[in-house]
Amino acid sequence: MALVKKIAITGKVQTVLLSPDRETGLEKARAGELVMTFAGIEGDCHNGLTRPSDGRMTKLYERNTPVANSRQVSILSHEELDEIASDMSIDTLPPEWVGANIITSGIPQLTQLPPSTRMVFSSGATIIVDLENGPCRYVGDVIDKHYPEKGKFFVKSAMGKRGIVGRVEREGKIRPGDDIVLHIPIQRIYEPTND
Repeated sequence: MALVKKIAITGKVQTVLLSPDRETGLEKARAGELVMTFAGIEGDCHNGLTRPSDGRMTKLYERNTPVANSRQVSILSHEELDEIASDMSIDTLPPEWVGANIITSGIPQLTQLPPSTRMVFSSGATIIVDLENGPCRYVGDVIDKHYPEKGKFFVKSAMGKRGIVGRVEREGKIRPGDDIVLHIPIQRIYEPTND
């Protein structure tokens, strides 16, 4: 396990969402709670211990290679969604439109949380942060349905604010109103030399 330390920031869960079928589109629906298992969120389309590799992994693997699922959960912050909407000059950017599972508040610069951060929720359910979730054009397609011609601005406006993805380390339930305690890994810069 990574060397981690608890930090003095406690966030809150604002909204939880899921979608059982990715084929119906990117959007997710609000839920009363998320049941977290080692395979991810029960009933969500990203559930699974493994997944096929996709376009983000073509430098490592041929597309559709089975890999461990480090993208079981997508987490965004209410504050960053508001910043993106403002930058795009739209009134609102509802979490349902961006394919998120958990919307937080009170965690400054959520998207910048380092990999291996543990997010511990009120029930004890714990998510390990994998990486920043890069913005994709598919969210722009959803935005265009509500704000025609605005979707093309999403990728640029969401850069560095699109949230994070992770996987379940400890099972439990996550509900709106839950606290989120953060344990971050020791930060080091890796700059090897070939001397």
